[in-house]
Amino acid sequence: MAQPLTMALTKGRILQETLPLLARAGIEPLEDIHSSRKLIFATTRADIQLVVIRGTDVPTYVRHGAADLGVVGKDILLEHGAEGLYEPLDLGIARCRLMTAGPVGWSASGARVRVATKFVNIARRHFAAQGVHADVIKLYGAMELAPMMDLADLIVDIVDTGNTLRANGMEPLDEIARISSRLIVNKAAMRARYGVVHELVERLAAAAEVD
Repeated sequence: MAQPLTMALTKGRILQETLPLLARAGIEPLEDIHSSRKLIFATTRADIQLVVIRGTDVPTYVRHGAADLGVVGKDILLEHGAEGLYEPLDLGIARCRLMTAGPVGWSASGARVRVATKFVNIARRHFAAQGVHADVIKLYGAMELAPMMDLADLIVDIVDTGNTLRANGMEPLDEIARISSRLIVNKAAMRARYGVVHELVERLAAAAEVD
């Protein structure tokens, strides 16, 4: 029997929304992913297994062939690049927006702006395209704190409801990209196992259309 296809899934909200989609496509883990300490999970299909990892690691596992496919947010692909990957399907889950945000009423006071974000590459490209010189400060969380503590003027971050921004005296400004989760495929796996990969893509496309 051929080695099962390995699909890398992103932890957190994306995983919560991916599992029902996989179930509609006829793929369910044989045990509860949320309560298990395992990292690799067999499924109801003997030819597909799941691995659950950090979103930033999903493209790396797929690019290098440790996983054949993966589910990851478009923000990760925009930030780290999608070289060596196919992106055949927008799954339409975990939707949000990648935006700039700042204190309510903020306006630029000079030619430079300080920007806090974990999306360093995206931020640099965005402000360069606007003709703005941005000093980008990399942070890993609590972006809203940076303007409050005068570490930065603006932030670039994922915005869902905007409630956290409002609670901290901030407002969304410019939309950089609309984000959703994408199916990515290793190029070598697509060539070597086209039949089973294509069938899986078709099943997931049909399952995604249900929503």
